[in-house]
This record gives sequence, structure tokens and C-alpha cells, in this order.
Amino acid sequence: MFNFVRNNTKIMMGVLFLLVIPSFALVGLEGYTRMNESANKVARVDGKNITQTEWDNFHRQEIDRVRAANPNVELAQLDTPAMKYATLERMVRDRVLAAAANSEHLIATDSRVATELQNDPAIASLRKPDGTLDMEMYRQLLARQGLTPEGFEAGVRAELSARQVLGAVVGSGLASQAQSDVALGAFLEQREVQVARFSPAEFASKINPTDADLEAFYKAHAARYQAPEAANVEYVVLDLNNVKKSVAVSEQDLKTYYDQNSAGFGTKEERRASHILILAAKDAPAAEREKAKAKAQELLQEVRKTPGSFAAVAKSSSQDDMSAPSGGDLGFFQSDKGLDPAINKATFNLAKKGDISDVVESEFGYHIVELTDIKPAVVPSFQELRARLEDQLRTEQAQRQFSELAEAFTNGVFEQSDSLKPIADKLKLPIQTATNVARTPAAGATGPLASPRFLSALFSSDSLNGKRNTEALEIGANQLAAGRVTQYTAAHARPFAEVKAEVRTRFIDVRAAEMARKEGEARLAAWRAQPATATTLPAPIVISRENPQEQPAVLLEAVLRADVAKPPAFVGVDLGQGGYAVARVNKVVPREASAADAAAQERSRYEQIWGSAEGKAYYDVLKARFKGEILVPAPTAGQAVAAGASEQR
Repeated sequence: MFNFVRNNTKIMMGVLFLLVIPSFALVGLEGYTRMNESANKVARVDGKNITQTEWDNFHRQEIDRVRAANPNVELAQLDTPAMKYATLERMVRDRVLAAAANSEHLIATDSRVATELQNDPAIASLRKPDGTLDMEMYRQLLARQGLTPEGFEAGVRAELSARQVLGAVVGSGLASQAQSDVALGAFLEQREVQVARFSPAEFASKINPTDADLEAFYKAHAARYQAPEAANVEYVVLDLNNVKKSVAVSEQDLKTYYDQNSAGFGTKEERRASHILILAAKDAPAAEREKAKAKAQELLQEVRKTPGSFAAVAKSSSQDDMSAPSGGDLGFFQSDKGLDPAINKATFNLAKKGDISDVVESEFGYHIVELTDIKPAVVPSFQELRARLEDQLRTEQAQRQFSELAEAFTNGVFEQSDSLKPIADKLKLPIQTATNVARTPAAGATGPLASPRFLSALFSSDSLNGKRNTEALEIGANQLAAGRVTQYTAAHARPFAEVKAEVRTRFIDVRAAEMARKEGEARLAAWRAQPATATTLPAPIVISRENPQEQPAVLLEAVLRADVAKPPAFVGVDLGQGGYAVARVNKVVPREASAADAAAQERSRYEQIWGSAEGKAYYDVLKARFKGEILVPAPTAGQAVAAGASEQR
């Protein structure tokens, strides 16, 4: 089929033209869009669909945010079927809560959003000395997470609105001391037990299987001894590093780049200033502001008559409580950051140290500024910056070339689909190889081999049957990869002779565990019938959920659930390959009363758990009310490709 398409491109284009154009006339672009969205819907909330594209984009944004905060996290850990499905669940939850908030008119106000932003430590750290937010730094912080201020603040508003939906319910988890004592007392109950363990190791030496036994076991469990499918592959990767290697920059290019950007590589001029502030609120009456300005003019005349008195006048007369004790000192700052713009401008308009400005008006009042020191701008020499300049210039040029090369890469691996060599030679890319590649990323895999999407393409029928190149796939930021299978081995049964030792070990383990279980069940029945004969049990121990004494969880739960109305009670637990355990429950041991502070913490924790349970139950009600449903199946263990609808792409 693909050969026919490639060999008859013009014919196929004509057929498609004849089919598509009339249908557009009848249905229209909007109709096609609706049909496409309907076919690709993965969830629905309140009658509105969540599409595959929205899911993919949201998951990609989540990955970008996590990697921005934790650069060392590998993409393979985040782009798993389970993680992607969790993203979809979060999308559904967010939309259910948004629908509930809208229905109840629970919309966060502007002041509530502003308060939330002010309480964010990351944003608070961007404040200037005068208390205003450095908007440029704010934009840069959000840009690193792929956000704009408008989009981020809309998200904060939506989150605050959603919190109101569940907040009252979650916060209603109140309980009396008696209630928490009863609940926690039952959960943290202690019991005295004697535990007998029947270990498979005690029976292993009694098992001596014949070859016939082993062969029969091998045939009965043939699936366990399958060699998984595997492939030897080759692949090429186009990324910025590849492109950078092909970028040539001349010495003249570097010098021109240095001349154009040298100021940004060094440190800008910094100035130190002191000021005297006479407060006058921006919205104060005109008479009050005029009075403050007149006071500032008096102080200006005073410090100009005796310039050395500036610090003393600032200490006695400045109304800036932060700087007045230090003689009005504001420290060093650059022209475009650090202080109120009016002070910055006045400081950098002064010619030399010791100069004093005229009265300067700001939103806080009236200032007198003295320039006290200057740190000149420092620009490293061309030679000092040469290596950095070359790398940066190469990177910039590579980024400009990448989109063009990406198109050539995408077309090349498709048009000459029986080999990667043509595109590798054309773009000077190394062909990399790997052996015994599986459908799922191996532990420690990197690059394309860590991408479930790339591996899924390698193991597609077209790739395996036709030995064709995969399409060019995005495996990371500015990273494309394409691969092909050079040799494929299907899953197959390993010969009995090859796995005989494994079969023998497994046979003995299974039979020993069976013997341990039978022995334990026999002892349990005997001791239940005649408790007085249980004389060989170990010394008693006291166990609880807080202190399980290294007992298996399944045994602990069985002990705590046993009826001890008429002690002793006997329970038995199958531990699988760990054998069997029998416990004699002698009595309930009273739990010591908690200290006052510990009891208060326990009660608080109980209320939190209860509140969380109430919140979960209320969310389930809202989810049903607003018809929130996921339309794709959850991923299963060992799934090699993205969950559910990603198969529909």
C-alpha cells in the first residue's frame, strides 16, 4: 500500500482532490472540525468534550513544568502511560470543580487572587526594595514554565474558585475527643500474640524431583520460560547539538557579535545613593502635598549649604524608617532595577559623587538624592569571552536552522524509507545502533530508547514487516528521531535444556511452599481443636499497626481482625512463597494514653483524614452531577504505549 502511494503520488493527489473538495462544500471546515473532535474525545464533563489533542498538550505542559523545576528528571519517568492517565484524571477533576464553582457562582475576586500571588514565595522574591513587583523577572519566571502572566493568573483564579467548592466540606471534618479516641483506639489497638512460621526452606531439602517432574512442570508453566520479543535497531537523532556541529562561525562573525552584545556579557554600571524622604501619599489633599514639598525644599537648601551634613539630616529628618538610621543609604543599584523609577532616574542623572539632586517626586512623596559612589560598567575583553561567544552564536544559528533541517529530516526518512543512510549522510548525522531492544524502555535507557512513543513506532507492523523507517518523532525539545528494525526475533519458548536449572529451582520453591502451607494448616487445625497442645510456640510479642514487630502486613491484619471474645484465638495466613504463619492471639493489650500534645495531634490528624474522606465523597457526587467521565481505559501493568485513546492516533 505504501509503495503504491509513493510511486503514484500525482494520481493519489488528484483522487484526494476530487474526494475532499466536494465534501468540504457539503460539510464545511467547521463540520470537519466537530467530527474530528468527536472522534478523538477522551473524556467528557458537563456535556463538553476533552479531546486527545487537549490531553496531549496538557500532559506536555505538565512534563515541561516538572522538568523546569527538576532538570535532572528523565523524560522516560514522566511520559509513562500511568503518568499520562493521571494527567487526564486531573483534567477531569479540574473541569468538574470548575463547573461546580460556576454553577454556585464561586468566583475568586481580584483581591483574593492578588493575595494568593503575594503569598507565593517564588513571586515574593521578585519584589523590589520599594515593594513593587519586578514585572520583567515575573514574566521570565513564568516563561520558563511555558506560561504568560495572564494565563498563570487565570489558572490561579480557577484554582481558588475550585478550592471554594471543596473547602467547606474538607474543613468540616470536626470530631470530639471521644470520637477520635474510639476510632484511633480501634485502629491502633495492640494485641499479644505468639507466631509460628513454617518456612519453605525447612522443606526444600526433602524435595528431589526427577527429570520427568521438571519437564512436566516446564510444560505446565511454559509462559514463564518465554524469551521476550526483541529487535536490533538503528536510529538517527536530529537535535541542536547535531546542528551546532555543522555551524561554522568566522572570527569576523564573532567580533561583530561581540560588538553588538558586549554590554550584556559584562556588569552594568551601578551607583550608590542616599536619600531623604518626606512622605506624601499620592491621593493626599493638594495642600498636604504642597506642605511636604515645601519641607523637602527647605531640607534641600540645608544640605546644599553644607554638603557633608546629608547623612545627619537624613537621620534626623527623613521619614523613610528603613534607610534613615543609616543616613539614608540605599546601597548600590542599576539604572533599570532596584528602586523606585524616580529615584533611579535622579541618581543616574547626577554627574559625580557628592552631587545632590533637586526635589524628586514619587508615589511615596518627595525625595532628595545624593550620589555617594559609582561602580563603572565592566565589559570582559573579546578574548575572555571568545569561547562563550562562539557557543552562543553557534546555538543561535543552530536554532534558526533547526526548523528547516527538521523538515528535511522528516521528508527524508519518509521518502527513502528503506534506509537511514541517505538522510544521515545528507545532514551529517551518526547512525546509532542498539541490540535486544524491547517494546518498553529498559532501565537506564536514554534518548529515543527511553521514549515509549518511539519504541511503539519501531514495533509497529509497518516497521516490523516492511523493515521501513519510522516517521520522524519528537522525543524532546528540539529533538527528532527516526529508526528502523534491522533484525527482529519474536517471543518464543526457550528450550527445556536451556532453562532446566531455572525450572528445578522454581519447582523446589513451589513444592516447598506447598508443603509449608499444608504443615501450617494442619498445625492450625490441631491447635484450634486443642489449644492446650500449642506448647511449642515462641515467646509472646505485642504487635499493632504502629509497631508491627516486622510481621507481614497480611498476618498483622488477620491478627487485629481476629475475634478475641474468648481467647485464645488462632489465625493462619498463607504467605505465598514465604510459607505459612500461625498466630495465637492471647489478649488485647490496653494502649497507653497519649500525652496531651500527642492526643491533640492525633485528633487533628483524624479530623484531616475525615475531612479528606468527606471531600472525596463530595467530589464523587459532583462528578456524577456534572457527568464527568473518562472515555478511554486505564493503562494496564506493562503497557508499552500511552493509555487508551493514544492508540487511536
